[in-house]
Amino acid sequence: MATLLKTLPFKSPPPLSPRDSSDGAVAVEEDATGDEGSDFEETTSSAIASLLQSYKEALASNDESKVADIEAFLKSIEDEKVDVEKKIASLLEELSIEKDRILRISADFDNFRKRTERERLSLVTNAQGEVLENLLPVLDNFERAKAQIKVETEEEEKINNSYQSIYKQFMEILGSLGVEPVETVGNPFDPMLHEAIMREDSTEFEEGIILQEFRRGFKLGDRLLRPSMVKVSAGPGPAKPEQGESLEGADVVESTETSETVESNETAEGSETTETNPGA
Repeated sequence: MATLLKTLPFKSPPPLSPRDSSDGAVAVEEDATGDEGSDFEETTSSAIASLLQSYKEALASNDESKVADIEAFLKSIEDEKVDVEKKIASLLEELSIEKDRILRISADFDNFRKRTERERLSLVTNAQGEVLENLLPVLDNFERAKAQIKVETEEEEKINNSYQSIYKQFMEILGSLGVEPVETVGNPFDPMLHEAIMREDSTEFEEGIILQEFRRGFKLGDRLLRPSMVKVSAGPGPAKPEQGESLEGADVVESTETSETVESNETAEGSETTETNPGA
């Protein structure tokens, strides 16, 4: 049996030699490796066929010792196969666990990257907001000075034009940074955007509509830099014709028409009576 086992080439394929840097050497090495693998498979198949043939001969000759040796050898191969399958299953499980771990790490990193980007944008927006909030009083001074300027001479006109250019450039810079004024007059009062400092009766606007703006408010995206100071209508709004007055007018017209009809009937009856009694 030992002689039979020696004929079986149950060994690993020959190791690959170090690759040469030239393409020709790599091609030759790959061809050689392919030939060695093919020879190994052919030798293994031949050995298995020889083993099976020996097993048949042992059974035919009733050589129990040889049969037992071959069966023990086949059993060892089967046991080794089971062990290899268990190792493969264990490796596949470890691979699945590692794959899930890598996916979780990748997802955590992606969430971290997104969170970091949001925090960065939030810091930039907050920094811009703080700077712009400090610049708004300067804008208020510009607008107050603009309202008080009275141009009388050509030199004053030049100064005023320069001043207006600076103011326009300032507003353009605010707009480029995303700063927008809060809408006020004619719009409904919003406590999240407006600060009501006065209420006044109005026949032009309904209750809750903004009548006048005292100080402009500004937004930076969704962030309110400061609210607008406004005056809000307390109503009652535009006058509407009352239903009672309309009905009263209709009653007057109907009453007049009825009186005219009665007078016409009385006149007609008097004429008929005169014609019936001419001697009276």
